[in-house]
Amino acid sequence: MSIIAPLLIGFLFGFLLHKGGMTRYHKIVNVFRFTDLAVLKFMMSALVVGMIGIYLLTDLGVVASMPITPTYIVGNLLGGLLFGIGMAVAGVCAAPIAAGSGEGRLDYLIPGVLGMLTGALLFGLTYNQVYPALSRIANAGPIVLPEVIDANHWLVIGLFTVIALLLFYALERAIRIRSDKIRA
Repeated sequence: MSIIAPLLIGFLFGFLLHKGGMTRYHKIVNVFRFTDLAVLKFMMSALVVGMIGIYLLTDLGVVASMPITPTYIVGNLLGGLLFGIGMAVAGVCAAPIAAGSGEGRLDYLIPGVLGMLTGALLFGLTYNQVYPALSRIANAGPIVLPEVIDANHWLVIGLFTVIALLLFYALERAIRIRSDKIRA
């Protein structure tokens, strides 16, 4: 029974990605062209909702404290670099690849799934050699931002939300100014 809730959440997330057009190649590419920020807004909104949900459920005692895995700074940087390279090669990130593959789109299915399988295979083959070395370098331990800056988590969530809204406003304004200059 413990697999049903994550499956339902995954289907809902995929449905929302699809209905919002977030599985379309041009939506992803246009974020980097600064012409359409729908994907950025979707993901930032998901982060805000996720932060609120996790801390609210924890504060209300609905769930026990969250298990926080150690933060391996070098490992995270290398993982982010590899993910970014894979995203650039595929032209889309992992969630839209899964959703697009579910739609039967070969342009997502072939490079995306092959990339994910290749990455999983390489991870499995190199984990025992790479992980011990990386986990000793810049291991920050299990940390979260509110603890790092010694602030209440609701204050951090509020600040993150305000920063996200200001970012949305500033980027939309910059896009509007840029498109006005192009039309002129």
